[in-house]
Parts: sequence; structure tokens; C-alpha cells
Amino acid sequence: MRVLDKSSIKELLASRFAAEEKKLSQIPDPSLLGDAKRAVKRLAQAITNNERIAVVGDYDVDGIVSTAIAVEFFKMIDYPLIATIPNRFHDGYGVNASVLSRIDADVVFTVDNGITAIDAANICKERGIDLIITDHHTPPPTLPDAYAIVDPKVEGCGYPFKEICGAEVIWLLLGLLKRELRADVDMGSFLDLLCIAIIADIMPLVDINRALVKRGLRLLMHSNRPASIIIRDFLNKSRITSEDIAFMIAPRINSAGRLEDASVALEFLCAETTQKAYEQFEKLGSLNEFRKETEAEAVAEAIAMVEANFSDVIVVAKEGWHEGVVGIVASRLVDRFERPAIVLSIDGDKAKGSARSLGEVDIFSLIAQNSQYLEKFGGHKMAAGLTLAAKNIEEFRKALNESAKTLPRDAFVPKDDIMGILPAHEIDDELLEILESFEPYGEANTRPKFFAKNAEVVHAKTFGTDRSHSRLTLRLHPDDTITHEFVLFRRVIDPSKTSRISCSYTLNKNEFNNRISLQLLVSKIYE
Repeated sequence: MRVLDKSSIKELLASRFAAEEKKLSQIPDPSLLGDAKRAVKRLAQAITNNERIAVVGDYDVDGIVSTAIAVEFFKMIDYPLIATIPNRFHDGYGVNASVLSRIDADVVFTVDNGITAIDAANICKERGIDLIITDHHTPPPTLPDAYAIVDPKVEGCGYPFKEICGAEVIWLLLGLLKRELRADVDMGSFLDLLCIAIIADIMPLVDINRALVKRGLRLLMHSNRPASIIIRDFLNKSRITSEDIAFMIAPRINSAGRLEDASVALEFLCAETTQKAYEQFEKLGSLNEFRKETEAEAVAEAIAMVEANFSDVIVVAKEGWHEGVVGIVASRLVDRFERPAIVLSIDGDKAKGSARSLGEVDIFSLIAQNSQYLEKFGGHKMAAGLTLAAKNIEEFRKALNESAKTLPRDAFVPKDDIMGILPAHEIDDELLEILESFEPYGEANTRPKFFAKNAEVVHAKTFGTDRSHSRLTLRLHPDDTITHEFVLFRRVIDPSKTSRISCSYTLNKNEFNNRISLQLLVSKIYE
């Protein structure tokens, strides 16, 4: 493995961006989105004729942010909007019969959902409602019979950059509506919200996504939006990074839809006062703590099941697992066993769950090949959701694993993307500055990982309320006179049993009590 210095690291990071970095002014025109002009004409007509307009969102971060952007836009143009986010437990996913039974509107538009809503489109037709679908998920072979479908992944859509999230789709469409209405709305004022969705939905941080996230993170630092003020106060940092959003903010916003109702998070993002935003954020914090406890219990049970019956595509199911945490449990299983995982919560004769993948395994495609066992499913290459009869779980598991046999073995290899080995003396503030200059990090621009081979464990201590995390003092090379402290989450190392470890790690800036320090985080230990 290559031994690195600062100049070689700079060179490797710069090579990730072969083309010149996009500016906001270079974002392709929203009218290039298929059906966008038709959708906007209908919305403008509805506004002119004082018709009733409703938006139907989704209960994950992207869906909640998408809904918030729509709500805020309609506030700015002073037009009433009926906003609904389905409840995961009572309604199920996306626009459907249950949700439509509560909506009395002439025009319904979806955000971050709808591309598979064939039944809902038919209900809208019967009721004389014009349904406009805005989504970014992979379309099925047969599209819903809607008034307009705005999704960059629909065949024939001319939008040049396809890897955008649901919030970006509606932001682009509303920008076109602003133009149509000649409304006085600054679309840039939504970027603090938009960057949260792009990061949380794991969009590749290249092209326009990179430009939008960079500007959005900067806006978060000085926006007067009450939710942004609370986020700033909570993080208490001189500079907010994409990882702060991914690990500290997104899980809180997600917890509402996972465990209770997404309206808690929507009210946080759309709060008109800092007091209201603070109250909602406190609720989100409590829900997130409950999510962690529920998740930990399910993960332990799921790991035991996998160890008893291991397969290339993991499928585990249990009555009573909280439906809201199965996606996170699936991610934990992927990390631990380095295999795609599907985790299902059984409720009576039905099972609902989430899939997560790794490497080059297209979990959506594998599921689609075996859809005869399912009632419904949707998603993309790395993640999916599905519902099936509980009696079909074992047959589905077997069929999935048969399909997986056709994949090359290296498809299952996780993309660790280790850049190389760092000499101990290269780890300093100057290196941290170089790394910071290539932020934001995330999908398609991962924070560089470095490798420590047979590092000596000089000292170890546990921390956290349940003492489940470790601080390790490591000597990276036998002849080093200096040591470095590493943080290892969700694992305890006993130096009396483990004197040396090989691991990958990242360099990060740690801010605590107004003190800034360099922090080394262990990504993975190689046994």
C-alpha cells in the first residue's frame, strides 16, 4: 500500500474532480426535466383560478425537507397549501388511498414519492384530481397515469444530471413555477434546507450536488430560519460540515417518521419562531434517543440470527421489531457481515422491511428479479423498501440467494477506498487544512481513509454512558517516538488481549467547549 505525504494526498483528492467545479449559475435549467413545463402550467393555473392544491410528502429526511420547501414556497407567494406526510404505521408509504381519503383538493403534487403510485393515480382520475408526481426513484416498467411526472430517471427525461434527490426535484420545479408566476421568491434561501436532504439521502457530492451542498452549509451558518438557528446552536461549531448533518442532524429529523409521525420534524423545519423550533428539536432529540435504544436491541437479535444462518444476501425477520428502525438495523448488518441485508418486521401475516447493500451489489435489481414473492417494493441500487406476506419470507430468501449466485464474488467486496499509509509525522493541522479544502465529503467524494498496519495499542479506555466506545492510544510504527489518540465507536478494546491492531481511519476536526483539536476516528478494524 502506498505511503503518502501531504502533496500526494492533495494530488489524489484533486484528481477526483476531473472537470471544473460547477457553480450555482451552471445548474441546468429546470425546464429540461420531463413534464416540468406541463406541471408548472397546471400549478400556475390552479393558483390563478384559486383552486385547492395539496402536497403529499414522505417520512424520511428527503421527503420531509421536500415538503418543507414546498410549504415555505407557498407561504412566500401567500397561497394556501394542504401539506400531508403519510404516517408510516397508519398510511404506509407515499401517496395512496389512505392519504387521498383525507385530502380534498383539485391538484395534488407529490414530493420524493409517487413514481410507483399506480393505484393512487387511478383514484385521482376517478375523483377528477390532477396528480403531479415529483420523484427521483427508479421508475417501474409501467408508469402511473398521472397528469405529469417529473422524475429525472424517467426514460426520455432530458435533465443532464440524474443523481438528484426528491428535494432537489421540487426545488427545481418551484424555481420554474416562480418564473411562471413572476413571483418575488429567492430560491437560494432554501439551500440551508436543501443541503440537508442531499446529504441525508446519500446523493453523490459531485456536479451540482457539490455546489448546492457547499452553498447550503455556508447558509446554515448565518440563515435567520429558526430551524437553522437551532441547528447552529446545537452543533456549536465554527463551521458546519456534511458529516455534522449526516451523523448529528439527519438522524434526529428521521426519527420522527421512523418512530412517531413526521409532522414533528416538518414543524421543526417550518417553525416561525426559535422557541417553536427549539421545542420541536427537543422532541426530535427524545425520539432519537428512543430510536437508539430500540435499534440496539434489534441489532443484537439480528446478529444472532445471521450467525446461526449466514447467507450471501442476509434476510432476517421477527415479530415485534420496530418498523421504524429496520433500515438502520440492515445498515448495521451490512457493516458487520459485509453482505447485503434485508431486515423485516412481522406484524400478523404481513412483513415490511428495508434493504441495504454494499460494493457493486444492486439490491433493487435482485429484489425486482424475485418480485413474485412481494406485494410491493421500491428503491434504488443501494437501498430499498418492501412488503410481503410473512409466509413467503423463507422462499424469498432462498430465491434472492439463488439470484445472487450469478453475481461475481468481487461484487460483494465493500468499497473501503483506503488512500494509503500515513507516516506519524504527517498527521498534523496542516494535513487537516488540506483535507478541509476538499469538503464537503460524502457519497462519491468520501473522506479519505488511511491505513494503520499492526499499530501498537499503548493504552485504551472506554467512554460513553454505556461505556461501549473506546479511546485508543496507538503507536503507528515500531520506531515512532510519538503516539496518536484514536476514537473507536461501538466497540471496546482490551489492551491485555489485543496488543496490536490494523485499522482504517479518518482525520477530522473536533470542536468541544470552544477548543479545536485534530481527531482520528477508526473506521474499521481488520481482524
